[in-house]
Amino acid sequence: MGMNTWRDEILKEFPTGIARLTIVVDPDALLFEEGILEAVRERGFELIPFEDHIAFRYAYESKFRTRWDRGEHIDQCAVLHSQTNDLSGVPFDLLQAGRRVSFSLGDIFPNLSYPVVSALDREDLDALYEAQRMNAPGPLGDNATKEFILRHVYKIAPELIKQPSELLLVLLRRHYAGQNIPEVLDERFIQLLHQCAQFDDWPLDALVTDREAFFAFLQERWPIFLDREAAERTPLVGEDNTSYSLAFEGPADLPFDHDDVRVYIDNLFVEGLIHPVSHKHSDILSKTWAGIGIRTYSIEDKSRRLEKLIESLKASIPVEDAKYKDWLHFARGWAELVLLINEQAEGIFRDLIEQARNLQSQVDARFTDWLLNRYSGLANLPPMPPVMLHHVPRFLSRQMDGDRYAKMALIVVDGLSMDQWLVVRNSISSCHSSFRFREQAVFAWIPSLTSVSRQALFAGKAPIFFPSSIQTTDKEASLWRQFWSDYGLKSNEIVFIKGLGDGSLDSVSEAVSHPKTRIAGLVVDKVDRIMHGMELGIAGMHNQVGQWARQPNLSNLFNLLLDNGFQVYLTSDHGNIEAEGCGRPAEGAVADFRGERVRIYSNQALRSRVKEHFPSALEWDPIGLPDDYLALMAPARRAFVQERQHTVSHGGISIEELIVPLVRIERMGQ
Repeated sequence: MGMNTWRDEILKEFPTGIARLTIVVDPDALLFEEGILEAVRERGFELIPFEDHIAFRYAYESKFRTRWDRGEHIDQCAVLHSQTNDLSGVPFDLLQAGRRVSFSLGDIFPNLSYPVVSALDREDLDALYEAQRMNAPGPLGDNATKEFILRHVYKIAPELIKQPSELLLVLLRRHYAGQNIPEVLDERFIQLLHQCAQFDDWPLDALVTDREAFFAFLQERWPIFLDREAAERTPLVGEDNTSYSLAFEGPADLPFDHDDVRVYIDNLFVEGLIHPVSHKHSDILSKTWAGIGIRTYSIEDKSRRLEKLIESLKASIPVEDAKYKDWLHFARGWAELVLLINEQAEGIFRDLIEQARNLQSQVDARFTDWLLNRYSGLANLPPMPPVMLHHVPRFLSRQMDGDRYAKMALIVVDGLSMDQWLVVRNSISSCHSSFRFREQAVFAWIPSLTSVSRQALFAGKAPIFFPSSIQTTDKEASLWRQFWSDYGLKSNEIVFIKGLGDGSLDSVSEAVSHPKTRIAGLVVDKVDRIMHGMELGIAGMHNQVGQWARQPNLSNLFNLLLDNGFQVYLTSDHGNIEAEGCGRPAEGAVADFRGERVRIYSNQALRSRVKEHFPSALEWDPIGLPDDYLALMAPARRAFVQERQHTVSHGGISIEELIVPLVRIERMGQ
């Protein structure tokens, strides 16, 4: 990390070999930025957030103080982290023992408006710091700060946007990358766009701020574009005077064929962010560039799509020191690949399957390396936006803050991988066009087992905080209730129901129609049950998950919750992959848990002994886990079952097992 980044101003407060305890006042949570977290750790500091005294005391006493008192030499120093200036809650003995430092965005960006800068994602601060250095602005007010950031950080120059193609390009670049731009900047951008009469009839509020609305806007204008293309190419096709019913106002005719725009449109179809449509002149159009957006159901069509997707993914595998967001973004395209390859595997060209295999081993290796370096920092990132599953309850609670009537429902579909979510989404959309899905993704816990990952999700805490129940799921209901009662809800406002997915929804209906209910945790275990009986690999999974999603159970659950005024989120505790046997460890009763993708041991020697027989298995450090919870991961795409046997299972660290969907479910027009 070279000099001259904003991080240096913070890192100079953390020289190696300093006091055992550092008390940091950090109102902007800068210490939790990925790069800083990693650098501070490398220098031997261990971060303990001071949110509640008891959790802090427990971590501090067990990890540090008792060992210092015994005279042990620990290479690590503790950092007590507080986001408020008020340290009155910090016990006196700690205040005396520690040295104090504080920093804020105001110190780092003295000339820019603090409220505007503090709304930015931490990862955008690099570009801002560089821009501040290169352009040395004098003190800027609110609007000037907003325009400075739009131009230099997001490369948006509103005064240069005069044509529909220019506006489309800016929106495509932003929404394709899933860029998170703060509301205050969007408002300013929209204000400036309104100064150009050209965009008077565009629904700018929706298109600028709402990714799903923007894609829906493109989707409903694509057939209009195809009609125009067909009319231009054949003298016999007259302009149809079809009247199109459009949900979004604005121009009907978009310049999809503009060179800059076309590149993006291509990728949106390939990655499944907008969908190809049937067209009565597909024979003419499928030979043009627009063919990628036309459904012909032919094997050639499918192979071309697959080829383009493999190319696009190959070019965008996240780099070695990628940000976590790059992997979340990549996982979406990856799921689309898993879906395509399994849709009708026979008939796909051999060499494409081979290319996909090679890509898969490249991605597995890169993702594993990235996890070994970066995974330990993810758990401590702020929960807005949520990065890991245990952030989700805090993410939900932030949305309830200040609204006594807000109601939230979290549906956890056990074992639903991102590619299987796409199957569910497509099945439900084909029967019910009224739902709208806002998709994000989060990281599951490692090992990707229900008792670790789903429990962390309901507890809102890392697994290290529930050591006694880490082998079971019996405590989930009480951990969920505990989280929400700590938040301030009464017990009759909290609901937890598991075992959903097939049978009647009476118990849910009764619970959520109760006027007092404000938060509901609901477990749907159907996909996990399909997986454990699966003998036909991932293609078989997709087939059965699709059949299940077309039945009314899940959509009825969505409707029931929405009708009762809930905001509805759906997520999963882990995904799954198809793996091939590499042999069973002959270990008798040694392992505490014998999974197909992971084995758990309570001591190091036992684990090492088994690893001798499986040299490419991975010994995973207990990050965020109890010290005696030692995982041995099966090698990439392999499982601890008989050789050459195929199985669908979970527990490992592949991208499909570890990156899971987090989807907000709404109805159109709500």
